[in-house]
Amino acid sequence: MAATRSTGRRERLRAETTADIKRTALELMRAGGPDAITLRAIAREMGMTANAIYGYFATRDDLVTALIADVYTVLADAVDAAWAASAEDAPAQRVQAWAHAFRDWALANPEGFRLVYGDPVPGYRAPEGGAAPDAARRVCVGIAGLADAAWGAAGQVYGEDDFGWGDFDPGLLDKVRPAFPGLPPAGVALALRIWGHLHGLVALEVYGHLRAQTLSPNKIFHAELTSLVRSLGLVA
Repeated sequence: MAATRSTGRRERLRAETTADIKRTALELMRAGGPDAITLRAIAREMGMTANAIYGYFATRDDLVTALIADVYTVLADAVDAAWAASAEDAPAQRVQAWAHAFRDWALANPEGFRLVYGDPVPGYRAPEGGAAPDAARRVCVGIAGLADAAWGAAGQVYGEDDFGWGDFDPGLLDKVRPAFPGLPPAGVALALRIWGHLHGLVALEVYGHLRAQTLSPNKIFHAELTSLVRSLGLVA
């Protein structure tokens, strides 16, 4: 019994230290950009020896991979939950719910947003298949789901756009087509255009550019989202 308690305590302490390492890495990134993420700098901030931190992450890239996996998973969980909580027969509300969940996540996790959608970590090489293949797929499918939910109305406006399957990366199609077999190439293009609307405005806000221009970024986002929904032929 004592051995079991000792093992449990070691596992708990290791999990706590691992979480502290990740948190410190993001704090360093916030202060100094992606270049600041080094194992030695983290060890120094935490009062650890370099050798000790290598017992948790063998390389800087292993740490970055773990950070990206965490970030993507939290994002995927947030947007999936918003989507699931919205009514299937109310596409405008579903688009808005997903969009607000994405923005809320980004504002609550600005370093995470910058890590996966903004500043690349110099020299980082992701493992084969990506750092977070399942969570990244869920986010990608969620974006395509916005176009699919709106396509009944939006297809009347965008259905004639000149897109073919050859216009898209096969990896993207491998994720999207099994989930939405009825979505045509123009629908996939629409998904990317919707993503551009949402990502662009959120990126301006996360990087502080929008706040410098307006005291009401929330109103700007809401207005843009309302305009987007209308452009899709949906009624909010």
